[in-house]
Amino acid sequence: MIRIVNKIFEFLCDELPEDLNVKKEYEIPKSEFGDLAFPCFSLAKKFRKNHVIIAAELSEKLNEKLSDFGSFSGNGGYLNFRFSDDFLARGILSELMERKEKFGWEENTGKTVIIDFSSPNIAKPFSIGHLRSTSIGNALRKILIANGMNVIGVNHLGDWGTQFGKLIYAYRKWGNESIFNEKGVDYLLELYVKFHNEAEKDPSLDEFGREEFKKLEHGDTENRKLWEKFRDISLDEFKKIYERLGIEFDHFTGESFYEDKLEDTIKRLFDKGLLEKSEGAEIVNLNDQGMPPALIRKNDGSTLYLTRDLAAAIYRKEVLKADLLLYVVGSEQKLHFNQLKAVVKKLGYDWYENIHHIDFGLFRFSGEKMSTRKGKIIFMKDVLDEAKNTILNIIKEKNPELYEKERIAEEVGAGAIIFGDLVNERIKNITFSWEKMLQFEGDTGPYVQYAHARCKSILRKSGFSENEKFNIPEKISEYERELLREIMIYSVKINKVSNSYKPHYIAESLLKITKSFNRFYQNCPVINAKNDLKDFRLMIVFLTATILKSGMSLLGMRAPDEM
Repeated sequence: MIRIVNKIFEFLCDELPEDLNVKKEYEIPKSEFGDLAFPCFSLAKKFRKNHVIIAAELSEKLNEKLSDFGSFSGNGGYLNFRFSDDFLARGILSELMERKEKFGWEENTGKTVIIDFSSPNIAKPFSIGHLRSTSIGNALRKILIANGMNVIGVNHLGDWGTQFGKLIYAYRKWGNESIFNEKGVDYLLELYVKFHNEAEKDPSLDEFGREEFKKLEHGDTENRKLWEKFRDISLDEFKKIYERLGIEFDHFTGESFYEDKLEDTIKRLFDKGLLEKSEGAEIVNLNDQGMPPALIRKNDGSTLYLTRDLAAAIYRKEVLKADLLLYVVGSEQKLHFNQLKAVVKKLGYDWYENIHHIDFGLFRFSGEKMSTRKGKIIFMKDVLDEAKNTILNIIKEKNPELYEKERIAEEVGAGAIIFGDLVNERIKNITFSWEKMLQFEGDTGPYVQYAHARCKSILRKSGFSENEKFNIPEKISEYERELLREIMIYSVKINKVSNSYKPHYIAESLLKITKSFNRFYQNCPVINAKNDLKDFRLMIVFLTATILKSGMSLLGMRAPDEM
């Protein structure tokens, strides 16, 4: 959050009760009311006054202190603040020159956050169904870093469990090594689908699959070799997709990483007297929490997702020293994470409160959920290829002389996919549509990327230098002020995401900056302006380019200088 905003919050904190978190309570009003707003409704009981009177009294008191910065006004229970044009422009531009791409970022908090995201299952191709966890998680990782946190990104690969016993059985029964070497993960998917089709006819196959996993879990050499082969080839394919999306992880520690930590985890439960027998399985009773029992170990001795997630949570807290554990996983897993949190609490660990399930809606396909078991899957590689080719054809038609067409088409295509996901509020389901996913006009990623490229073009043509001095005009136009205001709002939205875990706030803010910039560009001559006005407007263009690039980076997008 930029200094001029923090300054206003400091004055508000001096006048309001200490237990009120001003940075969480503020709102962004319509521009005709001001630039920032603080609702006074919660103060009525504390001050024993009507909220409208409180807003009016506070505005009168604060106006005496803040006349150099702007003005407060009371409006229907809201305390509104409007920056003076000079203070807004000077404050934003001076901080830009100092912070550059880190404009709006917070100082280091010393807090360590582990964010668990993407986490595809090995032996299956990376599909469009993995996009939401991947793009949301990556954006949150970057935005939390911008909020001064030490963030560790973990790809908790789905590389353990009964499904691998089923796949090992299918490979041994129907597999062909030469076809596998040629087709890789795609062939493993075919075998996985075949297993489930055959198991519908002959349910005994499920038992064979469970037996193969039990052998794997107990160290069977041949099963281990096959599993490692499946894992290695899957990871190679995943990394190709991550590279195209510009995504990195600090750890690829999947479920198998915790294999040697499971007995200690189960012993902790036993020592606390939490384990109970139920039909031969071991459970933790959660009746007092209003939830079904947490299954820890099946009657055949094999472990489950919950056992491994519990071991992972303990490891991340005790070894990696995490202050906050975030899990970016679909909404359908809500019960699972509620159970995880409840079991951690029963173990007596007060850090259960710092476990957060960052849930999201799913992609739907004509009203149906995607299913790898039935072979209903859209490969991420195909989506990226289609996006790139669509953009490449547009470039060849509209800007055939553009240098590095392939690279730019790749960056813009991937940006369209990422932005097309993140502009949606994460908790909502999204109906998959090729047309919508690859749309490049309107409120899209390429629209924002093109505005950045236009800014860079203006700066190149003008011979702009970052070290040039500028003066603030006595009066700035409504278009200049609108753009500066949206950039100020962007800086507070970075902070807002750290409290809500909703990256769409950044995507929405970038769209508003882009629209405001286009209005500014159409109504305010830049290169043809004279003297100080030209220098000032070039600084605004430079500011816009910097913020758009920084904001897109927070979302995991690239920002080409030309398009």
